Amino acid sequence: MSEVLTKMQTRRSIRKFKPDMIPRDVLEQIVTAGTYAATGRNSQSPIILAITNKDVRDRLSALNASIMGASNDPFYGAPVVLVVLADKSCGTYLYDGSLVMGNLMLAAHELGIGSCWIHRAKEEFERPEGKQILADLGIEGDYEGIGHCILGYVDGDYPDARERKDNWVYWME
Repeated sequence: MSEVLTKMQTRRSIRKFKPDMIPRDVLEQIVTAGTYAATGRNSQSPIILAITNKDVRDRLSALNASIMGASNDPFYGAPVVLVVLADKSCGTYLYDGSLVMGNLMLAAHELGIGSCWIHRAKEEFERPEGKQILADLGIEGDYEGIGHCILGYVDGDYPDARERKDNWVYWME
């Protein structure tokens, strides 16, 4: 089996991270992989916020937790958060952003970095706090939060794959 297919089959969502920061060159490789995701008509509608600043990461975590009505860290201690947003004026924005998320997670796995897709980015960036983050970065337009790709070194054992369900694929030959 090819290395790419093996990586696709062995990547798992990680929910416990070491606090160690990922080196910048490794993060750049992951982010670059995200920018090469397929997008409808090559619109390249998504953007990525690469958050390594602990204060910003913690504020975003608190906002995310408040949206889900919790007080725990929804980013599971991951030191890096990549937020994917996409321009809603593009008809395929949701799919484009989802493909970026997939590329980010697969690239992270290839480089020995754990990842997990965390939801509620849509709600975060509909709130004044989220809109202010975009404004502070000079980002204009109608962007919707697609997801957070949290990244870090795995703390503990890497999870095993679950069995695939029987009715996943239906062949029509």
